[in-house]
Amino acid sequence: MRQTLDSVARQSILPAKWVIVDDGSTDETAEILAEYAGKFKWISVITKENRGSRAVGPGVIEAFYKGYDSINPTDFDYICKLDMDLILPTDYFKILMEKMEENPRLGCFSGKPYYMDGDRQVSEKCGDEMCVGASKFYRRQCFEEIGGFVREVMWDAIDCHRCRYLGWIACSSDDPNIRFIHLRPMGSSQNGILTGRMRHGYGQYYMGSSIIYFMATAAYRMMRPPYIIGGLAMAWGYLRSLLKRKPQQSDRGLISFIRKYQHRALLVGKKQAVDEINDAMKPKWEQAHHES
Repeated sequence: MRQTLDSVARQSILPAKWVIVDDGSTDETAEILAEYAGKFKWISVITKENRGSRAVGPGVIEAFYKGYDSINPTDFDYICKLDMDLILPTDYFKILMEKMEENPRLGCFSGKPYYMDGDRQVSEKCGDEMCVGASKFYRRQCFEEIGGFVREVMWDAIDCHRCRYLGWIACSSDDPNIRFIHLRPMGSSQNGILTGRMRHGYGQYYMGSSIIYFMATAAYRMMRPPYIIGGLAMAWGYLRSLLKRKPQQSDRGLISFIRKYQHRALLVGKKQAVDEINDAMKPKWEQAHHES
């Protein structure tokens, strides 16, 4: 956590305000946060009652909204949901804002996460079509138009699809100047990485992903650590949710939009499928924002 705090404090453009939510930590978190809040007046700390168990997905967004509800969003042009296990490069926020000022349709943007394997940086292989969940940097207007985050697993993919559904662009870039270090590997869980992979399978089911597309994704993931069983755990998480007829997100129009994109991506690849969507949805965005 200190590494995250220090990397934000070293930013070439500092946050106007940083609300940090202590989600019921039982270690030295409170003391560390009090120390930094005392040094930096733009940091404020909110303590949330410990729920007694970890709730990945819903718990993350509950904590985010605990902080978000404490501010007046209209005071800010940009909003960032930031995890406390990251090391950001010095110009991270500066470059994100410059890119978004250049392109008014760019509603959600991030760099790419890497983790350390000894002295080597290893990519977490996040697709360009997604703004990474650990660092969701939003144009406030876009965030408001998509209705914010859903309080469920896969919130960090649903939001990007909804951006494109409304004509905004959501993406991430592997520009070396905005690569950041993730201190805890993505997709892991307090109960192990296989639990995290099964949770991902459930999240894809909840989002409404096509079974054909997701089984292809799970097969691809078998080729990455943990080999074979990681992809199998993802597939089982999806299939178990399907067999139990668990609820899915309620926006059927968005589900149809997501599946159409996924089927197109299987045929032409994600990049071309996303480019086609962004081109097709441009008039919708221009009409809504009176752009010519």
